[in-house]
Amino acid sequence: MITKFQVAYKNLLRKKVRTLLTLVGIALSSWVLVSLLGFNRGYEVSLNKDIDNMGFQIMVMAKGCPYEAATLMLKGGTGLRYMKESIMADIAKEPEVEQITPILMSAVFDPNKGESGGIAGYFGVDAKTFSELKPFLKFKKGGWFTDPNAYETVMGYEAAELEQREVGDKILMPEKNVEFKVVGILERTGTQDDGTIFVPLKTLQKVFGTPDQITTIGLKFKKGVDSARLEEKLYQLPDVQIVSLAQVKETIMKLISTAKVMVLSIALIAILIAMVGVINTILTSVWERFQEIGILKTIGAMPWDIFKLIWIETLLLCTAGGILGIIFALFLSKVTDVAMRRVLPYAPGGGLVMIDAKLILFTLAGILCIGLLSGIYPAWRAGRIRPLEAIRGEAGR
Repeated sequence: MITKFQVAYKNLLRKKVRTLLTLVGIALSSWVLVSLLGFNRGYEVSLNKDIDNMGFQIMVMAKGCPYEAATLMLKGGTGLRYMKESIMADIAKEPEVEQITPILMSAVFDPNKGESGGIAGYFGVDAKTFSELKPFLKFKKGGWFTDPNAYETVMGYEAAELEQREVGDKILMPEKNVEFKVVGILERTGTQDDGTIFVPLKTLQKVFGTPDQITTIGLKFKKGVDSARLEEKLYQLPDVQIVSLAQVKETIMKLISTAKVMVLSIALIAILIAMVGVINTILTSVWERFQEIGILKTIGAMPWDIFKLIWIETLLLCTAGGILGIIFALFLSKVTDVAMRRVLPYAPGGGLVMIDAKLILFTLAGILCIGLLSGIYPAWRAGRIRPLEAIRGEAGR
């Protein structure tokens, strides 16, 4: 016995080109929707990971633009101004402070980067305190510096790959003509640390002629303390500014919210277009089978039976289109990631589009609901067809 699903399937195949075009429209809408929802989730997760992987919760730096400095640090860039290293002693006295580490960010022009050269960034760090704040950093080979004044370097995974260096090799700092020995190569972290070259703080201060000066102090406060109160106390220090990474995250998310609204609007328009396409396809199919539906009614088919038959066609069309769109989104997630990075003011490390089983099921359920809503009107019109008018060919359109 032929089921309603088989009848609906065969009806869709009658007009293959029209069905295919409608299917593509639904698939594109599904692709946009699942990619958008994946981006919303992936961006925030990646941003949280970038901030967490910095290892500290508050940055103290010389006065300037705090958010520009924070964004530069998130991207592995260089600092803006210098401040005295002695200020660390005043900060360490605060009872709320658990750990603290100094950082000196410096840059030199590297003529070997790109066609016209580029900027190479170096981080001067205190290995002991820096590693305590970033315990997740693991070494692929080697380890931290043997001496705070040594001319040694620890390279991030991507920096070592780019420079083609191994532990024991020498690396020349462009512009300064100073040679360092590579003593460690970090494992890949998926963060800004992968492209960073770390040097002992005292050594970098000597090379750049900035004794007792640093660009940033990273600190972590104790659990349960009032972070706002600590920030207020640190603001009393002369010629410094305080940047809470929670504030940085909030500011970046506000900037991205505009882009999200635009993408959401595009997704909504695509869904509405798909709905119109579904309604048009199914309604046209109903009028083409006007007499057939009338004959079905004369042999005992009830309006509800006709309604279900047309609705099943909509269900099959939307299910196939939704699955096809999800497959597109999965296979082209890398392309979407690259496209997003080109238009966003700041893109964190890691994947910007995260698509998991829960998101796939949610998107498919949403597409099916939209499709079923689209099929209500054509199915209702089909159920109202009068057998006598249909047989005579008098469609009450």
